[in-house]
Amino acid sequence: MTFRSFIDRRHLRRLVLAATLPFMLLLGSGTAAAPGAHGPDGEHLDAPAQATGGGSDAPRIEARSETFELVGHLRADEFSILINRFETNEPVLEAKVEVETAGLKAAARFHSDMGDYAVDDAAFLTALRAAGEHALVITVFAGTDTDLLDGTLKSVGAAAGARGHSHDDEQDNGLPATAWILLALLVLGVFIFFLNRRPGTTAGAAP
Repeated sequence: MTFRSFIDRRHLRRLVLAATLPFMLLLGSGTAAAPGAHGPDGEHLDAPAQATGGGSDAPRIEARSETFELVGHLRADEFSILINRFETNEPVLEAKVEVETAGLKAAARFHSDMGDYAVDDAAFLTALRAAGEHALVITVFAGTDTDLLDGTLKSVGAAAGARGHSHDDEQDNGLPATAWILLALLVLGVFIFFLNRRPGTTAGAAP
């Protein structure tokens, strides 16, 4: 192997690294916090607000008390609420939940598949979709614990809740991780192909 061939091969290796490193960093940056994880200041890294896909532009409400914390999203077909215990970040399941606003009251039914509570009462949803700020009072009955949580939902009007409730909400923005992996492997394969051909081409050109 000539010195020039060695330099060329080293240059190609650097190109391979430069081409694939951004994809690896991109995949690494999307790693989510483990369930129940807490930050250095005790904040809940997987709080309900993140479990529903923080990138959603649906009107939302956040509330907390000494016992519970919750986040609610106004969607196209329902008002969805996720509830955790504040101290342990444990999901609150199979509880009784009632929501009140502007003289209206509705029960939020538990969805075992999603782990959330949802109000689908037509009159209640119509009231929440009206443009403006809506004061909400949410009552949670979980075993021997009962608590009231209140907050404000800001709605922009007709566009509010345009998105439906889906398991794939967090994947709606950008390419899925598998697509980036395949693209990175394709780029890597092309560079390896030319890297392996380089010595043969150089040898054939020698007198």
